[in-house]
Amino acid sequence: MRATAVGVACALAATGATYAGVTGTAWSSDHPAPDAAGRAGARPVAGTSCPVFPADNWWNADIRGLPVDTRSKVWMSHMSKSLNLHPDFGPSFGDGPNYGIPITVVGKHHPRVHVRFQYSGDSDHVRYPLGKDTRIEGGRHSSGDKHAIVIDKATCRLYETWLTTEKNGHWHAGSGATWSLSSDKLRKRGDTSADAAGLPILPGLLRWNEVKAGHVDHAIRFTTDITSRHFLWPARHQAGGTKSWKYPPMGARFRLRASYHPQGFGKKAMAVVRAMKTYGLVLADNGSPWYFQGEQNARWPDSFIEQLKQIPARDFVAVDTSSLKVSNNSGATQ
Repeated sequence: MRATAVGVACALAATGATYAGVTGTAWSSDHPAPDAAGRAGARPVAGTSCPVFPADNWWNADIRGLPVDTRSKVWMSHMSKSLNLHPDFGPSFGDGPNYGIPITVVGKHHPRVHVRFQYSGDSDHVRYPLGKDTRIEGGRHSSGDKHAIVIDKATCRLYETWLTTEKNGHWHAGSGATWSLSSDKLRKRGDTSADAAGLPILPGLLRWNEVKAGHVDHAIRFTTDITSRHFLWPARHQAGGTKSWKYPPMGARFRLRASYHPQGFGKKAMAVVRAMKTYGLVLADNGSPWYFQGEQNARWPDSFIEQLKQIPARDFVAVDTSSLKVSNNSGATQ
C-alpha cells in the first residue's frame, strides 16, 4: 500500500455553458440543472461544459441532517484537533500562484500516450491525454506528489495521475485512474487512484470561480497524518499505518458544527464555511493534519487564505454517511 505526501489542490469552476432543463429552463453553470430529486450538482469545470459528477453523487450530498458517527470523538482525539485548518493552496507558504494542483483541459484530438505505472495492478491502463501542455503539481522537477489532472472536454472524462514524470517522450506515474464525469461508478474495491483513498481528486478541490461566486456545492478534500487500515464507502483503498479503528479511515467525512460563527470573515471565506457545514470535509490522503486543498490559481487573495487559517479543527465532527448509499459500487446517493 502506498502513502502519498501532502496532497495539494487543483480545479477550476464556472463556465457560461448552459443545460436544457426538463421544463425548458436554461440551466447555467451558476445554476446547474437539478436531478429528479431536485438536487443540483457542482458547477462545470472552467473551459468545459462538464459536470463534476452527477447531482446525486456522494461528493455533492448535503450532510447537515446526518447523524454523528459513533467513532467521531475517538477519531478526533487522534487528529490534532487543537490545530486550525490550513488551506493547502494559494499564498499559504509564499508560493503564490505556483502552490496548488493545476488542471489541464484538452480536446478530443489531443494525442494519447502510454503511461508506465509503479502500481500497475491498481491503475487504469488506457492511453492518457498527456503532453507538453500537461501541467503537473509543483512543476515537472518537483519532489512532491506531482499530481496531474486532465479533463477531456469533448467526452467529459477525467484522468488523474500521481508522481507524474516524463523523459524523452516516455511517461511514468505512481498510479493513474480515469472516470466519466457523468457517471457515479466507483473504482474496483481495493484499487488506489491518484489519491490514497481510491477516489478522484477533482471533486474535492476548492475552485476559484465557485468561491468568487459565493457558492461551493461539494465536499472538500483534506489530509491527516495517521490513518487506519480501513476505508469507508465510497473510498476504495487505504494507506494507513495502524489496524486500529481509533484512527480515522479513508473516506471518513467531517462536518463543521452549525454553531460555528466566525467574526470578520469576508464573503469568499464565508462561502467555504457554509460548504464545510453543508457538505463537509473528506479524508482522502495522508499528509499534514487538517490541510485542505484548492486549485492552483494566481487570484486567491491573501486575506481570504488568512481567514481560512482561523477555522478550528475542534469544531468538526465525523458523520455517518452510510444511509446515503444506494450500491456498494456506486457513488450515487438517496
